[in-house]
Amino acid sequence: MAQNENLAQLSKAGVAVWLDDLSRDRIRSGNLQSLVDEQSVVGVTTNPSIFAAAISGSKSYDDQLHALAVRKVSVEEALRTITAADVRDACDLLAPVAARTGRDGRVSLEVAPGLAHDEDATAAEAAHLWWLVDRPNLFIKIPATQASLPAITTSIAKGISVNVTLIFSLDRYKAVMDAYLSGLEQRLAEDPEASFEGIESVASFFVSRVDSEIDKRLDASGADASLKGKAGVANAQLAYQAYEEVFSSDRWKALEAKGASKQRPLWASTGVKNPDYSDTLYLSELIAPDTVNTMPEKTMQAYADHGQAGTPVQSAYADAEKVMQAVADAGVDLDDVFRVLEDEAVQKFVDAWDELTGSVQEQLQDKA
Repeated sequence: MAQNENLAQLSKAGVAVWLDDLSRDRIRSGNLQSLVDEQSVVGVTTNPSIFAAAISGSKSYDDQLHALAVRKVSVEEALRTITAADVRDACDLLAPVAARTGRDGRVSLEVAPGLAHDEDATAAEAAHLWWLVDRPNLFIKIPATQASLPAITTSIAKGISVNVTLIFSLDRYKAVMDAYLSGLEQRLAEDPEASFEGIESVASFFVSRVDSEIDKRLDASGADASLKGKAGVANAQLAYQAYEEVFSSDRWKALEAKGASKQRPLWASTGVKNPDYSDTLYLSELIAPDTVNTMPEKTMQAYADHGQAGTPVQSAYADAEKVMQAVADAGVDLDDVFRVLEDEAVQKFVDAWDELTGSVQEQLQDKA
């Protein structure tokens, strides 16, 4: 099948198109394969909310739930068995993409969000999930909370590929890149002959939620309405500038010479939440080499239909700095914005995890 031209052009510009969704129905129906064949999709991200929707809304899990129920497994084990099975199958479906590209064809599975502030438990869970799914094109998602940064380093040092998620601020993003490089350095320190082959990482920088929070504060302060809908993109553009600085440094070049791969920026939360904005805003304005954009299918189809490339990220740094300065000058406390967004994001995933756990518990009882 021919690839959609708009999405093919996005890929050609260096943006890997990933789908922010997964379900057993999507795999079994051939839908995911068709997105790979026709919409340039080369990766998949998941989170607790996605799995909660998948499992509660489908009969495709009934047989497995029954088998788990009669074995009287715990709800935690059932949850991990079910989600790992979907991710493993998606990894297998995307294995040809991984073989062709070397860096894409990846599927992400998140550590339990309730561990976000426990470094040791996060690192242990990451290692367990890596073992459980047992596919080289897996990403383990670890949140970029201050407490989890050392778990990122530990996981990379062990050869586990990591998708670092819930990044909102430039300062935290720089700490995430440092944690990645430290993991590679630790791996070499422990074994100078160690290989970096197969170790990949992405840093998931959230976009639309930044606009939602800042727009709310701009409204409350009576600031110039023309500032609305600008900070999410500007913040991400400045993140890419930071990425270029770190991955052109001598520190990076020493690791690259040993075969290490760059940790690519991944634009997340790219579904537009405000109907006043273009529904392709967070794709059109975030085009840059060596990036990933993970998107809901609705956003993907919008870009396939009418998406157009905006200003290339590398040409936008000066304007992006002006936007962020203007937002701060309008009285928006950016440090507080990013703190609130991180706290809310972790809590949203904890709530979704609890909902998912409750749903699976209920279904285990029904199927017993």
